[in-house]
Amino acid sequence: MRRRTGWLAAVALAGTAAGAVVITRGGDDARAGGPPAPPATATVTRTDLVRSETVDGKLDFANRREVTSPVAGTVTVAAREGAAVGRGQALYELDDKPVTLLYGPVPAFREMRPGSRGSDVLQLERNLVALGFADGIYVDPRYDRATEAAVKRWQKSLNRTPTGRVGRGEVIFQPDRVKVVTADADLADQVAPGDPVLTVASTRPVVRARLEPDDASLTARGTKVEVTLPSGRKEPGRVTGTVRPDDPEESEAAEDGITVEVTLSGGRSAGAEEDPRATASVRFVSESRENVLTVPVEAVVALRGANGGYGLQLVEGGGTRMVSVRTGMTADGRIEVSGPGIAEGTKVGAAAP
Repeated sequence: MRRRTGWLAAVALAGTAAGAVVITRGGDDARAGGPPAPPATATVTRTDLVRSETVDGKLDFANRREVTSPVAGTVTVAAREGAAVGRGQALYELDDKPVTLLYGPVPAFREMRPGSRGSDVLQLERNLVALGFADGIYVDPRYDRATEAAVKRWQKSLNRTPTGRVGRGEVIFQPDRVKVVTADADLADQVAPGDPVLTVASTRPVVRARLEPDDASLTARGTKVEVTLPSGRKEPGRVTGTVRPDDPEESEAAEDGITVEVTLSGGRSAGAEEDPRATASVRFVSESRENVLTVPVEAVVALRGANGGYGLQLVEGGGTRMVSVRTGMTADGRIEVSGPGIAEGTKVGAAAP
């Protein structure tokens, strides 16, 4: 569902204002036979103007990705959907052995043992330090005797046989803490190398919303957004990119639109205790002007003559006079104005309600 505010084209001003009055411009000040008394008046106010569009959105988590098993085995403890898993904790168990989450960008692509060298060894040692098992380790890409001893201490803490080696399928490296989105392999399932076991995502909450193609300007990174979460709580955020919907039905429906991902400014706690199945309201702010003078759009008059432009009919004492004004942004039925004699509280003519 889409709800627009503040999308009045400037060209509409002439048509709207014409419904009130069209003045032939012969000078700013009224003379004999000048503008008649207006049918209604309005007041110049100082406020913020915001152009926005509101659409429905869905609470989700960033960077969904599938985790596959590098080895064959039987799932003896399945992943727990919805669980947040951190460094040193088990994602699931295969053949009665925990598959442990460690942090790092390099995947676990081989067995690591004494004599191994590489970036995977370096990040293993960094994890051993973070978990408190790295006494005597010099953190580098070499798997030496100190590394072996630290691995044995870590394996004992997991009730594993302390081999001093880290075999394939014993650890999974991910960039950070993860949230288990789905368990793709159930208890007692047989998995082969490359079979999906679970789908994970970042624990950072995001909101995904669909925009029409003509709203492409709102998909730019950094576009400000205000999200009303299912609980009613409002959270600021920013557009961080466009994504392909995860649901095939949503993907098919979104072929003619653009799905954007919004990151909430409140971080991991922003989406806590929210119902992910409920709809959020996403308000995109395309433009804003702070602390500007505004009048109702229908108060602006189209001026005819050599210079044209727009004007306001000032109401002063028992008379009126027409002054030209510069117009700016429109939003929510009001328009930014500026010019000589225009100040907060000034009375101006307007069309009859």
